[in-house]
Amino acid sequence: MTYDRQILDILMEVGEKGISVQLLAKHVYNRNSTLFFTPDLIDIRNYVQQYLLKNSKSPLSLIEATGKRGFYRLNTQNNSDARQLMIEFKESHRIDEKEEKPAVDLSLDLFS
Repeated sequence: MTYDRQILDILMEVGEKGISVQLLAKHVYNRNSTLFFTPDLIDIRNYVQQYLLKNSKSPLSLIEATGKRGFYRLNTQNNSDARQLMIEFKESHRIDEKEEKPAVDLSLDLFS
């Protein structure tokens, strides 16, 4: 499902500090809300909570708890897949930053 990928993308963005289940659910909700479709926030929160609990059970899992109650992050210490996701995320942001070109003023000078 698309929620799974969105959860991982958000966890990659927040990095080592982690994010709370409630805030993560709000981010997923906002990514899926449109003018014509508004998902149920409670359903998304329940889905996010179940996904995080299911994927943070073992020490080698992709997601881990941060130690603060209700906060999760990617497990970059014990999971090579999580480290690879972080590398890909950092590289994609570098490419995006390089593609930005300064705006060129093409307006006509009316007073010359």
